[in-house]
Amino acid sequence: MNQRELFYKHIAQTSPTPLALEIVHAEGLYLTDASGKKYLDAIGGISVCNTGHRHPEVIQAIREQADRYLHILVYGELIQSPQVEYAHFLASYLPENLQSVFFTNSGTEATEGAMKLAKRVTGRTEIIGFENSYHGSTQGALSLMGNEYWRNAFRPLLPAVSHLRYNNKEDLDKITKKTACVIAETIQAENAVIKPAFEWMNALRKKCDATGALLILDEIQAGFGRTGSLWGFEQYRIVPDIILLGKALGGGLPLGAFIASKSLMDSFTHAPVLGHISTFGGHPLSCAAGLAAMKVLMKENLIKAVSEKEKLFQKLLIHPSIKSLRTAGLLIAVEFENFEINKRIIDACISDGLLTDWFLFASNCLRIAPPLIISSDEIEEICRIILQNL
Repeated sequence: MNQRELFYKHIAQTSPTPLALEIVHAEGLYLTDASGKKYLDAIGGISVCNTGHRHPEVIQAIREQADRYLHILVYGELIQSPQVEYAHFLASYLPENLQSVFFTNSGTEATEGAMKLAKRVTGRTEIIGFENSYHGSTQGALSLMGNEYWRNAFRPLLPAVSHLRYNNKEDLDKITKKTACVIAETIQAENAVIKPAFEWMNALRKKCDATGALLILDEIQAGFGRTGSLWGFEQYRIVPDIILLGKALGGGLPLGAFIASKSLMDSFTHAPVLGHISTFGGHPLSCAAGLAAMKVLMKENLIKAVSEKEKLFQKLLIHPSIKSLRTAGLLIAVEFENFEINKRIIDACISDGLLTDWFLFASNCLRIAPPLIISSDEIEEICRIILQNL
């Protein structure tokens, strides 16, 4: 049996028609399949590969750490330098109340940990999310998912979870002193790049302050320069009580984190002791890779160029078939009339050597979220391929 046949036989399928491209190499902005065909990667592993595929400094960090040690004990018991150094580096770029890092395996596990922390700190049980928001697929995160199509098949889910309308000020009145936390994406990613109003985000912060509810901002896709600032919340001049990170956090390896103040995070140390633990969370190889990638992000000043690259996409992606173009830095949604049109264009782009896909809650929108190292020539090539297939 060849690799494709083995893929369908042994790898659990998540959709009836997976892309099933057999990728044998990735470098920079490009993927290469088993036949030697190259694909320009317009989605970067879904906002993961911000510094590109196999950045030399990330690969070197992985090699050096592999020579030292891999897994040695459950997270938090031994001093592991990759975890400590990365947490310290992250904290140096975060506000004073976001200094205690709990590394996880993924973004959805960061969501789970933050939900537990909010309940533990506040003594409350009510959790509020938003319609058309995505925070992962585990049971707790699924309970928060703002779309009944995906929730309904797995009920019953967590009780005392409700969903408000995103960017709607009236709904903020439903946040009360019974609310443990409010979890919101800083930018709604899977709803095809919905940016909240500045006034709404600030009103949300004030409502949480007034009621004692913790504000948890999900920057799993928006973080690490994707939207034009290191953290998305900086653009709203507010600070969350807890931030959720993932995707680009690991530099191409699996890693998530939720970050809060030390006083909040210390709640996990007692009543009960080991209130939140993980065997592989903060794996030393992932932390080494993530630290190297973030250092590249800052050293090469990749974030500064995001705005100009966004403008180039906005300038080029103009066509009667494009209903709208929604952008938050290099997180971009190209809206078409319906899913059928979008799927036809995505398939045609793949045939022409451009990898892209659609959004979970907006199947009529084409996703563009390339590595931040993308050049002007590569942006022009992405736009050329999309436009020639309209």
